Amino acid sequence: MSGDEHKVLDASGDFQYVVREGEPVADPKWQSCRLIVTNKRVVLATNDGKTPIPHSNISVPDEPDAAVPEDVPPGATVLSVGDTVLLVDASNVSDFAFEYRRATLQGEVILARHPAVVGGVIQDDAEWSKARFRLDDDEVRLQFPGGGSTVFDIDDVGTIETGESSVLGDQRTVVEVEHTDEEGRSVETHLSGMPHHTEALEALFGAVVEGREDDYELSEMESQVLMALYSGVSPFEMADFVGTTPDDVEEIYQTLLDVGAVDKVRTRTEVSLNAQGRNMASEAMSGE
Repeated sequence: MSGDEHKVLDASGDFQYVVREGEPVADPKWQSCRLIVTNKRVVLATNDGKTPIPHSNISVPDEPDAAVPEDVPPGATVLSVGDTVLLVDASNVSDFAFEYRRATLQGEVILARHPAVVGGVIQDDAEWSKARFRLDDDEVRLQFPGGGSTVFDIDDVGTIETGESSVLGDQRTVVEVEHTDEEGRSVETHLSGMPHHTEALEALFGAVVEGREDDYELSEMESQVLMALYSGVSPFEMADFVGTTPDDVEEIYQTLLDVGAVDKVRTRTEVSLNAQGRNMASEAMSGE
């Protein structure tokens, strides 16, 4: 390994090629391997040697290639390498796709704009900067030149959006991540970098948002309360703000607690919007 390359994952596993150079493999077979993932590449180590694959050559498709068999084992991950597709199944790794994406970003220098948005207000003076990315124990850390940093729990991410924008003079993919800062404000951190960086960022944060239980359908009044909380209205002023009674607001808070949209701050009346609630509020506002 080079001096700046370090191991992120080392596990036993199996792999098989299902497409080679664009042609489906007629009879794919699993082969045991030592599966090594560094911050630079994946290495499939067998008795016959090592096959290193740089992260920049790999994509993890949201929808597997049509040539991939439908009976892919539940624990297997599809990796596309150009016109070749292989399946990887790592032993004792509950979510290899997540760990692989973490590895592609761990210690990498990406581009960040923070805070790009505070309380829904775009920060015109926020500039793009290099930042070293780490994700340890579900805590995201961005280390900026000069010693500055920002830290937030990945579970605190409320919404993500992905689009194209001008970044330092180049048109790049930008991943917009909403979370709270140390003052409890809703902020957005915008992230960019090489294509394999932005693909991994979108997948990592997207998996957190999509993994929440958000099937509950809000009533009109519940939507109004969530949007008011999202906009910074005090829970104590909520009844007057949305035009209902304090008892009705208490019932709505209890419902929102039950569906996981808010966290209880005090025994009565006061609640605070959490990541799921901010996501629900954002969707409610976009539907207005």
